[in-house]
Amino acid sequence: MAKPYQIAANNVVDETIVSRSRFICFISPCSSHEEAKQQLKKCQQLHPQASHHCYAFLTGRPEDSQGYGFSDDGEPSGTAGRPMLSVLQGSDIGELSAIVVRYFGGTKLGTGGLQRAYGGSVRQALLLLATTTKVPMVEQQLTCDYGQINDVLYFVEQAKGEIIQQDFAAQIALVIALPEAQLIKVKQQLQTLSSGLLNLRDKD
Repeated sequence: MAKPYQIAANNVVDETIVSRSRFICFISPCSSHEEAKQQLKKCQQLHPQASHHCYAFLTGRPEDSQGYGFSDDGEPSGTAGRPMLSVLQGSDIGELSAIVVRYFGGTKLGTGGLQRAYGGSVRQALLLLATTTKVPMVEQQLTCDYGQINDVLYFVEQAKGEIIQQDFAAQIALVIALPEAQLIKVKQQLQTLSSGLLNLRDKD
């Protein structure tokens, strides 16, 4: 079962200077590849004269092995995007992107120096990041009688769920979002209430 996890809750801009090179780190909430691309485009427009626009992002849970991406943007392979991603993954925070804009200061840093500079830039910016807890939700459908609706709403509220949609006809058709961890409990409560007649089912 998916557990709650921390996600980025604000935008951070933080600058460090390493051997006269400026490293400006932008950290933002990010939940899709498309969003990451848009954030990169904004940075490129803000800093068109920068030497490099390197990035790393996580679109889901911090340990998700699918939802991530990174780029060295012209820096030697493995010296920018990968160390930035490693810092993000090690932060235990999901759904965030980091873009580091570099203005070259005239001194070459070498492979190890670049890795430390890019990774360090993200690490320092993360200290300024606010987070919030994301509770994984599941959407369920339920049909109930008018006489049952108050009890259904009570159970949903107690579980910190929400009613996404409701249609009133001969019966009430509901679409409900529930914290995944509460799903079994709410199913049992509804079945007890209705002698087994009320059944949550996966959304079509």
